[in-house]
Amino acid sequence: MKNEGLEMMKIAVFASGNGSNFEAIQQAIIEERLDAEIAMLVSDQPDCYAIERAKNHHIEIFSFFAKDYPAKEVYELEITRLLKEKNIELIVLAGYMRIIGPVLMSHFENRIINIHPSLLPAFPGLHAIDQAYQYGVKVFGVTIHYVDTGIDTGKIIAQDCFHVNEGETIEEVETRIHQLEHQLYPETIQKIINTTLCKKK
Repeated sequence: MKNEGLEMMKIAVFASGNGSNFEAIQQAIIEERLDAEIAMLVSDQPDCYAIERAKNHHIEIFSFFAKDYPAKEVYELEITRLLKEKNIELIVLAGYMRIIGPVLMSHFENRIINIHPSLLPAFPGLHAIDQAYQYGVKVFGVTIHYVDTGIDTGKIIAQDCFHVNEGETIEEVETRIHQLEHQLYPETIQKIINTTLCKKK
């Protein structure tokens, strides 16, 4: 629900792939379920579909190839400059496949969040759904956490889960996980915004 008379929190979404979580967040904003504005999409894959989604919503884009820069610090400095120009308050990682380095971490400490398709601390890193499925877990879920210097080791903000049905394929499980992500991420961002507003009062 919109906070009348208050500016929306400006966020930047980082994505490397399809951008379905980006779309879910933007739809929550359009439907006034999220008091935020996606002021920029950042992507390290200039040909990914997330960029097309951003274009459809007339959202500013910064895309780059990491190999075009001599070091991570260089492109992170450029990203930091752009985000500060836009007065970004929160970085939302949504399928961004690069580890956040010390430059962004230092400028946005405790203001970078990520979503991961497992119940952390179980199955961190890549291919979490496949690992969990092969292991035979009966409960799948997603985790939203703050980003720290480790791999999916930051403080957990929110989790949700579901029981897998007998005979469900991995594709069906993935679909349910994505549906859960698309619901939980906007809700959690709104809770962060509400907490931030309370601290400002």
